[in-house]
Amino acid sequence: MSRCIALLGGSFDPVHHGHVALAALFAELLQPDQLRILPARPWQKSALQASDSQRVKMLELAFGDQPFAVTIDLQEIERGSATYTVETLRGLRAELGEGASIVFVMGADQLQKLDTWRDWKALFTLANLGVAARPGYELDQDKLPPAVADELAGRLATPAEVRATPYGKVCLAHTLAVDISATQVRHLLRADANHDADLGALVPPQVLDYIQQHNLYKT
Repeated sequence: MSRCIALLGGSFDPVHHGHVALAALFAELLQPDQLRILPARPWQKSALQASDSQRVKMLELAFGDQPFAVTIDLQEIERGSATYTVETLRGLRAELGEGASIVFVMGADQLQKLDTWRDWKALFTLANLGVAARPGYELDQDKLPPAVADELAGRLATPAEVRATPYGKVCLAHTLAVDISATQVRHLLRADANHDADLGALVPPQVLDYIQQHNLYKT
């Protein structure tokens, strides 16, 4: 049977419970042979407030005690320049071969703007997509850009079908009820008031400790 590699990319600036819940959901649905967490280098480098090493450390803390194993894939950081998802997936396909099932995992907020990504239709020739609904971001076809809805129409598949197919399928999960953004976390961290209780509901405690020890996101 071919291998299944699930890939969750993002800025993780900082990593929060929503990221962990998204990874856990697809770890359960897909039972992948490997779950890779890929800290990205977005084009707007100035938008990143934590350093590459700090983001990696926070990921290690957030995922270190989960009941599923993860590999933190540093290829975008080590490349040293911002890259597009399609380029990363091309490299991953070359690494893993034609037979492996690659599943790129994202939230519905990303799916709703997929048609703005570089060579977005080429993604389906390189990988499957695993997409989770978020409160306020629905997966109904009429809520998506028409081009994206059209592209998805013939690709919807069960987790088992996605696991067994190298690329071109889309698994929609309607069960993720976590609505957290890194912007929201950074806003609370910048605020003068004591928001530790609020932050504890958003960020894993060991990550929050690290953020506070290193005085991140205060400016």
